Amino acid sequence: MTVDITAPTPLRIAIVGGGPGGLGTAIALQKIPNAEVTIYEQATVLREVGAGISIGANSWKVLELLGVADRVDTGHETWTVLNLNGRSGEEVHRREKPQSTTGRPPVRTQRTKLQSALLSAVKPGTIKLSKKLIKMEDHGASGISLTFKDGTSTTADLVVGADGIRSLVRDTAFPSYPDTLKFTGTTIWRTLLPWSAVSDLDPRFGTTAWWHTPTTHVYFSPVGEGLWEIAARAWHDPAVHSASKVSWGVPVANEHVESHFTEYLPQIRSALARVPPGGWREFAAFAGPEMPTLTAWSNRVVLVGDSSHALSGAFGSGAGFAMEDGWVLAQALAYYANDVSRALALFNEIRLPYYAKMYQYLGSEATRRAKKLEDIGNPSFDERVRGKVVSDGGGKLDWIYQNDIE
Repeated sequence: MTVDITAPTPLRIAIVGGGPGGLGTAIALQKIPNAEVTIYEQATVLREVGAGISIGANSWKVLELLGVADRVDTGHETWTVLNLNGRSGEEVHRREKPQSTTGRPPVRTQRTKLQSALLSAVKPGTIKLSKKLIKMEDHGASGISLTFKDGTSTTADLVVGADGIRSLVRDTAFPSYPDTLKFTGTTIWRTLLPWSAVSDLDPRFGTTAWWHTPTTHVYFSPVGEGLWEIAARAWHDPAVHSASKVSWGVPVANEHVESHFTEYLPQIRSALARVPPGGWREFAAFAGPEMPTLTAWSNRVVLVGDSSHALSGAFGSGAGFAMEDGWVLAQALAYYANDVSRALALFNEIRLPYYAKMYQYLGSEATRRAKKLEDIGNPSFDERVRGKVVSDGGGKLDWIYQNDIE
């Protein structure tokens, strides 16, 4: 192929959502000539909600391409990752990660560190806060209008939906999709606390690890700067609890969290009990089916990040995927001199099969685990724990965790 040398068309780009995907997309797009980029974020203050985030080779690569990798300068190196039986302490699986292709170590760090690094590279004036999208309309050649809760509106030539798993951009462009998005039954409680508050309990708590029962797990990991993360998960029947669940973090009582993990080892229960009152935030996992396309409205709407693949963080690299999406989108627009029709078709051709492969992998793994338990017949507690553990990588997932998006 030869590069299109046509002068870039002036392009008004509206990015809805100011998380890592929206920020990464803005950084990539602001390097394109004749592209006017604005992020519309519903929050009044831009901050990350959650606790820790993993940055591996695939995420480091895109952070380097965005020019911000060196600004993420703290974290806990996760060369070793453990899966253990939460009741007996048995080590079920140990993963020793390969040397990173970027030369940077895989780390678990605070989500705020990634957010700050990305924010530092976004041009001043790009982000508009308190802009909760309530309506999006297609006006053909005149553009797409966006109306916000505060009564203001704007018009864009291209809308990027970076507004997460409950995306209004996606749900407007694909109006049947909201009916397919369901609470998976997984509830997550997250917090950060000082490592010094738990360091006396178990030396294994200094290693990134999942501690399991058949229907729950507790994730412990240092995240650098003397902080330690807990992410605890339990099953809640969707038939009973769906109406009360939301995907963002809401405060929850300590006693409520601890009540789900009474089967665990004493030192794990002690760690949960040392979370200060008000320290927990609850999140619910939602998932939806594979999208038939990531673009809409004659290639003038495009989805990035969780809005494009409702997988409930199944691979633990959602921010990396979202930033990859943004970088690919920018390269496609640059290649086609801001011709959105051709550029978005290329974006779709590159990223849609990637996410389709993820859905296929998750389906095959669910089938494999179910078959394994069926073969056992009447599995014990320990057998069910061994059957549920899926390693976050290994050679068969290098296409994710060692992905070089460039």
